Amino acid sequence: MAPMGIRLSPLGMAVFCLLGLGVLYHLYSGFLAGRFAFFMLSEPAAGGPETPRGSALAGAVDLRELLAVSVLAAVRGGEEVKRVREGNVLNAKAKGKTREGAEEQLTSGDLLSNRRMFYLLKGAFPAVQINSEERVDTADQETVSWDRSIPEDIKQKIQPKEVPAESVTVWIDPLDATQEYTEDLRQYVTTMVCVAVNGKPVIGVIHKPFSAYTAWAMVDGGSNIKARASYNEKTPRIIVSRSHAGKVEQVARQTFGNKTVIIPAGGAGYKVLALLDVAEKNQEEADVYIHVTYIKKWDICAGNAVLRALGGHMTTLTGEEISYTGSDGNEGGLIASINMNHKALIEKLPDLEKTSHK
Repeated sequence: MAPMGIRLSPLGMAVFCLLGLGVLYHLYSGFLAGRFAFFMLSEPAAGGPETPRGSALAGAVDLRELLAVSVLAAVRGGEEVKRVREGNVLNAKAKGKTREGAEEQLTSGDLLSNRRMFYLLKGAFPAVQINSEERVDTADQETVSWDRSIPEDIKQKIQPKEVPAESVTVWIDPLDATQEYTEDLRQYVTTMVCVAVNGKPVIGVIHKPFSAYTAWAMVDGGSNIKARASYNEKTPRIIVSRSHAGKVEQVARQTFGNKTVIIPAGGAGYKVLALLDVAEKNQEEADVYIHVTYIKKWDICAGNAVLRALGGHMTTLTGEEISYTGSDGNEGGLIASINMNHKALIEKLPDLEKTSHK
């Protein structure tokens, strides 16, 4: 027997469709109402403040912006340093002594550069902790604005990256190599800014005021400087502070032989640049940078960040990473290198660590 067909009248079809629409309405009405409410709540009230689109985190800092203002701060500070030196109005005076008993100098260049750099950075990023070599006198407070422009070379090489403001510490050295500055040894003088995140140096800026040369780098970002093509590991040229070249020379020649070259120089920033590809006639070249005594963190943080960004190393003489939180001093001396076996260098120079705490 042939199967029987079921046929619906037009009225039955209409009733069936209405039932289907009712089921769909019941299923989706709650979902649509919820989405509509969320949309209404997320829109700012008329005339009310809008959430900034560029800030994904509350109290966040964009490291690309912080790099841009750090470069500007180093340059602006350098302008003060150069102006004071060329006008011969240093007003140099002693501000104390180092642990080795050497007199530390303070000049108008230090103070004016510090004021310009500190207030530029503080105005741009008021929530960030800033540590400086020189004390900031509130009586000398000035407004130094930043137009929030980012140089094209930084835009091209660095992507925006936000971190919590409370994780950031900025270290500034408004005039590195003050002693040499008073002696008119201008090639050693730099202004520096470093940004540390959770104690690790991630942005470094080293500026040479008298030649207008600026090196900058950001870890996992980019840089405008690079390592040299080659380095001598067997008989390295070692750059050290002018004040204690003899200590390093004796141990270095015992380790690497009598052909080892020791380069006495001023300024930690200058010494780091000596390890890199810097096309300047007054910039010496070295393979390793060693410091065997106590040193302040604002002297070395920027150089540490630059080396890290390029794949190099700066550690204590025993190979420990230097933390840029807490105290402002580094007790363990330092050894810095790039494109060399850093661990092997440390193992060859064990005796230097004993003098770093003196």
